[in-house]
Amino acid sequence: MPSKRSEIDSFLAMDVLAEANRRKKAGRPVLSLAVGQPSHPAPDRALQAARAALEHGHLGYTDAFGLQSLREAIANDYRSRMGADVDPARIAVTTGSSAGFNLAFLALFDAGDAVAIARPGYPAYRNILKALDLKVVEVEANERHAFTLTPEALEEAERAEGVAIKGVLLASPANPTGTVTGRAALKRLADWCEARGTAFISDEIYHGLVFSGEEATALSFTDEAVVINSFSKYYCMTGWRVGWMVLPEKLVRVFEQLAQNIYISAPELSQIAAEAALDARPQLDGYRAIYRANRDFLIKALPEIGLPVVSPMDGAFYAYVDVSGYSNDSVAFSRKMLAEIDVAATPGADFDPLTGGRYLRLSYAGTEAEIRQAVERVGNWLPKRG
Repeated sequence: MPSKRSEIDSFLAMDVLAEANRRKKAGRPVLSLAVGQPSHPAPDRALQAARAALEHGHLGYTDAFGLQSLREAIANDYRSRMGADVDPARIAVTTGSSAGFNLAFLALFDAGDAVAIARPGYPAYRNILKALDLKVVEVEANERHAFTLTPEALEEAERAEGVAIKGVLLASPANPTGTVTGRAALKRLADWCEARGTAFISDEIYHGLVFSGEEATALSFTDEAVVINSFSKYYCMTGWRVGWMVLPEKLVRVFEQLAQNIYISAPELSQIAAEAALDARPQLDGYRAIYRANRDFLIKALPEIGLPVVSPMDGAFYAYVDVSGYSNDSVAFSRKMLAEIDVAATPGADFDPLTGGRYLRLSYAGTEAEIRQAVERVGNWLPKRG
């Protein structure tokens, strides 16, 4: 019999992707807007470094926290781009950001602790926290709070739930809304957490993909936050499974011991490629320009076909749209759309268990041609209103 902790919801985006892949294999002309996966390969510098590493073939375990040269390169990148001075000893290279979240939840919280996340928000947060017997406090990130987490919203949630929040997890840019939390708002939240002794986890995996608003790292305001980032999104390295964390100095050894036992180390080949990718910004910024063009097109085109955009598309590469004019069951709606017109999108129910039936998330990480063709298909398929 499976354990009680394994009784979590499926990750619907991955279910949709699996069905889309089955349809593609069967010869269907599927356009997938379901997952946040760049359509571009890893940058040339990363591929060249990986090829060279494969030539000598001496790949093995690294330190649990990763190659020293990669950790130093990440620290230099923070210094040059964000003006943040980070000791490489506080940086841990992880097997994707997913490993970072697992380590953070294990290191920071005990079973039963209450951890606040935004609703709508990335579903794996909720599901991993539940699997670890943590209490998930979903705080509505609504227009009143600028679609982000604020001290006021967190205090309202504490009163409503009758709990003391032990940890706060904020993503900026956010998935699925694309919201960017500006410098002042991020500092207020970091200060609130630090004053209370509340653990603060800052998910910054979509950094580099900000189109409006201020890109800010929690490291500019506090050394007490756990910052999680990844090479998956801006760096186009989803399948390489490599990310990193920046840790409070007092917790470095705690995280290291957990990482040693659970993951040993991230793949050395991926680390070598990731270090080279840090020097590939001109190529990556060219990819970013494609996402921006897709975003600008969708901001205008989606409302015109009857899919109003719910929140500001500040960053990442997602549009969160209202489908309640056609259905209040986003799971059924997305299945029907894939079955009838071969366009895959993620149901809002993945991100919001309460009101997500009204919404759909569309990823615009694909090519301009794919995005425009998908919008044309959906626009022709939707019933005409008025």
